[in-house]
Amino acid sequence: MTANERSPANGLMAAQPTLSVGDYLRTYFKRVSAGDLGSLPIVLGLIVIAVIFQSQNENFLTARNFVNLIVQMAGITTIAYGVVFVLLLGEIDLSIGYVSAVAAVTMTLLLKAPYNWPWFAAIGAGVLVAAGIGLLQGLIITRFQVPSFVVTLAGLLAWNGVVLMMIGGAGTVIIQDKVVIGIANYFLPPLWGWSIAIVAFAWFALMRIRYVQTRVRHGLPTTPLPIVLAQLAGLGGLVVVAVYVANQDRGVPFVGVLLLVFLAILSFVANRTPFGRYVYAVGGNKEAARRAGIAVERIRVIVFMLSSVMAALGGIILASRLRSVDTAAGGGNLLLNAIAAAVIGGTSLFGGSGRVSSAVLGALVIASVENGMGLLGLSSGVKFVVTGLVLLVAVLVDAISRRNRAQSGLG
Repeated sequence: MTANERSPANGLMAAQPTLSVGDYLRTYFKRVSAGDLGSLPIVLGLIVIAVIFQSQNENFLTARNFVNLIVQMAGITTIAYGVVFVLLLGEIDLSIGYVSAVAAVTMTLLLKAPYNWPWFAAIGAGVLVAAGIGLLQGLIITRFQVPSFVVTLAGLLAWNGVVLMMIGGAGTVIIQDKVVIGIANYFLPPLWGWSIAIVAFAWFALMRIRYVQTRVRHGLPTTPLPIVLAQLAGLGGLVVVAVYVANQDRGVPFVGVLLLVFLAILSFVANRTPFGRYVYAVGGNKEAARRAGIAVERIRVIVFMLSSVMAALGGIILASRLRSVDTAAGGGNLLLNAIAAAVIGGTSLFGGSGRVSSAVLGALVIASVENGMGLLGLSSGVKFVVTGLVLLVAVLVDAISRRNRAQSGLG
């Protein structure tokens, strides 16, 4: 299966040359009943989470908490974007937590005396260091054919040590650069929020309609245009509600816009470039991809570099939010939450199946649960248990869905 066949642009109807709305809807419900649920379980789960926490604490569905939720999920979501590519290969990267910390600490130290680097150079240096780490780990995995689990587990320990050595006795290093602090703490004025939302939605709608028209012009199966317009209308309604609610508090967070930019770029890479198609091909069947002439090992190295770069950007966002880095940076449940976000979003642990956009929904589930439990004042133990159960339910739903699809001949 190619990347395009898996892309959201094709949707559930990609394999069916449907021309009418009636045929589309009948086939859609047939596929849902056969177990091809798509993002439906996640959306229903989010509704259940919202109902439960709102019934227990009336602050959960307030504008202030909505804005807080976007800021809280930004770091995890950015790291999860990179995890999706690694999982698409059927690999794992356990080092992302501390790689993010190495990048964040590198940036923070370069901002301070005696270096006093400008913010763009310090951020660039942090990202380059992370890319180098991804290159090193990717080369070890591919040249020596060592399982990625082992190499990145060693990386987890090694980069944790590097973080401790870099910070030394300082304990906590404060970030004083206003631009870096503003990454996660700046909120757009209402007019800017509306303007960016309108431009982004118009661009997405134009690209979506042009994509459908191109497929129709070439006689390829695609989603009927009325359905596409209905989907765009629903998305537009969500955008309007989100911007309106955010403007009732501090405004749209800048980091939320950053998340959408990352999502657009990585979705384009995954769905519209040869590299993205190769990633899906290697994850689906590595030997078949090799025989087709794909440079499998080069693709694997690049994916591990991409994972480290996204981890670095996520670490910088987390450091910006906290306005500091310390010896605990990259630790705690950051690694597990980032991987859980990708898995809950629907990315297969066995490779070849998943979408970058799903990481947003997965991260939203994780952040909503943590945020809701925080409002209720639950202990860390309860938070771990509940988060683990949410991940387990997501994996079970995916496994049952796969089994049903296989039995019905769709998988």
